[in-house]
Amino acid sequence: MTSKERILLALHREKPDRLPVSVHQWQGYHLQTYMGGISDIEAFAATGMDAQIQYFQSMGQFWLVDADFSKTSTPQWRDYVQVLSNDPDHRKARHVITTPEGILTYETEGDRKTTWISKYLIEHDEDIELIQKYMPVATFDRAPVARLYEELGDRGIIRGFVWGDQAGCWQHACCLEDVNKLILACFDKPDWVHRLLRSLLEKKLQFIAGLKGARFDLIETGGGAASSTVISPDLHREFCLPYDRALHDALHDLGFLVTYHTCGGTRGIEELIVGNGCDVSETLAPRSIGGNQEPWEFAEKVRNRVALIGGMDQYNCLTTGTPQSIRQHVHTLFERVGRNRGYVLSTADHFFDTPVEKLNAYAAAARECTYG
Repeated sequence: MTSKERILLALHREKPDRLPVSVHQWQGYHLQTYMGGISDIEAFAATGMDAQIQYFQSMGQFWLVDADFSKTSTPQWRDYVQVLSNDPDHRKARHVITTPEGILTYETEGDRKTTWISKYLIEHDEDIELIQKYMPVATFDRAPVARLYEELGDRGIIRGFVWGDQAGCWQHACCLEDVNKLILACFDKPDWVHRLLRSLLEKKLQFIAGLKGARFDLIETGGGAASSTVISPDLHREFCLPYDRALHDALHDLGFLVTYHTCGGTRGIEELIVGNGCDVSETLAPRSIGGNQEPWEFAEKVRNRVALIGGMDQYNCLTTGTPQSIRQHVHTLFERVGRNRGYVLSTADHFFDTPVEKLNAYAAAARECTYG
């Protein structure tokens, strides 16, 4: 059975020949530092894993280390970037966005591994009007994905994303406004929050319409800001669920499988995740890295109504554990999460300084987990 067949069977909640094994996303830092600068496709092959290749080009994420903001500018939304520090270990940039009706600013910082927001775009309530009127939506080019799809072949799947700093509407809003302020706004001015979310939804639906015919095996939505370690189930129900459902319905209308990302807590929102219509739930972050329930506890509650991706603690187990402890943990996840079907073993989030031999041990242990 090929890696593509193996993963797709699991995503359709069926049994492949063995447990698919992958990582959530290969980081450029790790490829350069530990793997000689090879590509993510080559890294999956070198470690004996089933590939999940994430495609982010032209989708507008600020957090990509090599993001090209000139591609997100239009005559009515010009993003001027002032580099405050180009030190690769402490990058700083100030963005000034000009529109016909006003100016918006935000700032980011970063290092060789990632980027984060140090000043948010929204400063005043009326700023969301500029976002609604003028923030451009990327035009998706299907040709590069088609070439990547052919290059990967049967070695794994191609994953896509929904336009925006994060794929989900609430999660995207939390990149425009500090999450603490946004949570308070849900109580103080809920109509304002819904206006912001509706404007982002309209833009995301516009982007999704342009995905028709794209050769993606799986589309990722959601994001960590909707985890129950960040917001309550009640807030999730009102400010995430209806918008998530609209995105998923639109993606399903085009024939795409959808995975809903909650890199954090899932306790208390299990039924909301099932109810948003996703096909897959990820990343099953265990308690050891900040989740609020174990992967098998979540699996028991959703009872094969969605497929599952994730579960491996990429730091305490995969990076610092021994090959023996990694093998034991892989077998535990197989027996308690994936024994029945519908499970892709994967890291629960990014890893940066994991020795290659640990990745080899991880993949080898998963290949021992076969279905009868």
